[in-house]
Amino acid sequence: MIQSILKDKPTKLFLAITAFFVANALIAECIGGKIFSLEGVLGLPPANLTIFGESGLSFNLTCGVLLWPLEFIITDIVNEYYGPKAVRRISIIAVSLIAYAFLMFYLAMHIAPANFWVGSKVGNGVPSMQMAFEAIFGQGMWIILGSLVAFLVSQFIDVIVFHKIKKITGEKMPWLRATGSTVVSQLVDSFVVLVIAFKLGNNWSWSFVMAVCVVNYMYKFTMAILLTPAITFIESRIEKYVGHETAKKMKLAAMGIEQEV
Repeated sequence: MIQSILKDKPTKLFLAITAFFVANALIAECIGGKIFSLEGVLGLPPANLTIFGESGLSFNLTCGVLLWPLEFIITDIVNEYYGPKAVRRISIIAVSLIAYAFLMFYLAMHIAPANFWVGSKVGNGVPSMQMAFEAIFGQGMWIILGSLVAFLVSQFIDVIVFHKIKKITGEKMPWLRATGSTVVSQLVDSFVVLVIAFKLGNNWSWSFVMAVCVVNYMYKFTMAILLTPAITFIESRIEKYVGHETAKKMKLAAMGIEQEV
């Protein structure tokens, strides 16, 4: 029985997608503590934008945004072939494992360090390995909470928008439902995480929260558009892997439609 299930191509595909989805989300959370300059990466001067009265804003982004767009692409793929219940399932799995990972980080930070280890990298410019470890893994609880809540809420919004567009367009314009749902859900994600992490957690002004939200969303919106061809490519590879007829059945089942015999 188990062997027959594992030989089923749609099942194997779902397991692979889930594994990548969870790993990608966890990596994004782990590297999210580093802020990089998008202008610096592209060799451009700082944007120095003025939004909602807040001046000097540039595209200084968390490294997590490099990976989060992939999560929404995967969400759309799962939506297309497995349906909203599957998206909710992998989202809850991802959030549960991320929460578990941060619990382990917290415990690791508070375990008494070995004396030799604390000063083992002084020669490399690190005065205390314990402090360095805490600085890397010790994100504020408000940031962790904001990130997890934003992730769940935006995933569910993505599901709703995706299927509303699909009911209107049918099998036509798959890029529209994928990109459209991502554009909406990324806006929600940007707003929720900033409100929880920085308005509630650090008492930022509303004008600054909204200004930073706009800057972050400009990046996410652009990435959603640029990654649209990737969705078409991935879907073509899935169709080739499971076969056209199986892919058609999966899409119908995802919409809750029984295929006519």
